[in-house]
Amino acid sequence: MAKANVKDLLEAGVHFGHMTRKWNPNMAPYIFMEKNGIHIVDLHKTAVKLDEACSALEKLTSAGKKVLFVATKKQAKEVVAKHASELNMPYITERWPGGMLTNFVTIRKAVKKMNSIDKMKKDGTFETLSKKERLQVDRQRANLEKNLGSISDMVRLPSAIFVVDIMREHIAVTEAKKLGIPVFGIVDTNSDPRKVDFVIPGNDDASKSIDMILNIVSDSIKEGQSQRKADKEKSKEEGEVVSADKDADFDAE
Repeated sequence: MAKANVKDLLEAGVHFGHMTRKWNPNMAPYIFMEKNGIHIVDLHKTAVKLDEACSALEKLTSAGKKVLFVATKKQAKEVVAKHASELNMPYITERWPGGMLTNFVTIRKAVKKMNSIDKMKKDGTFETLSKKERLQVDRQRANLEKNLGSISDMVRLPSAIFVVDIMREHIAVTEAKKLGIPVFGIVDTNSDPRKVDFVIPGNDDASKSIDMILNIVSDSIKEGQSQRKADKEKSKEEGEVVSADKDADFDAE
């Protein structure tokens, strides 16, 4: 499993929290000190919590589970989209669709609508529409793509969600908690860590900090995925051996 390095976290600015007047008292255990009116996160604790989160994520993904990444703030969108895409994990970087988790059936209907439009374009039906109708369908497809593009392959609820800025993404966190879906999150000093199952205390405002944390998280998920692949290949080989043994027994008879 990928391990968090305090020196790397420091260089990425993960220790910079919010102004002291904006702090959430529940973050007190993760705060090292106050400097120039800003709270400084205790990176030794960040490293420990990050390792805990990575261990859990590796275990989840080694079992073939999906993690939904959520980050709609400007500094995090591109970073999260890049990492989630590489991991072949679903992600939301535009507006969170209300009921995304708690009303998943409706979301799936929207995805089906998007897929049906794609089918229309492939089978030629689209070309039989009037110019005005084609324009409306294209506009509808673009809106669906913007909100649902990265989750269009998600056929069931995720086994966990990973959130950057739990205050901004409070609706996603609330929906996940309501359904008992574990929440992993980068939690800054202005947030309430009690709302998250796996707290990663750190700067959720700087792209460099977010990228550093996600690099470590991604490495652990990749290890889980590799383990999953290795286990499947091993099972396949064992199955072939058993099948060969049965054939040998049959021939002997």
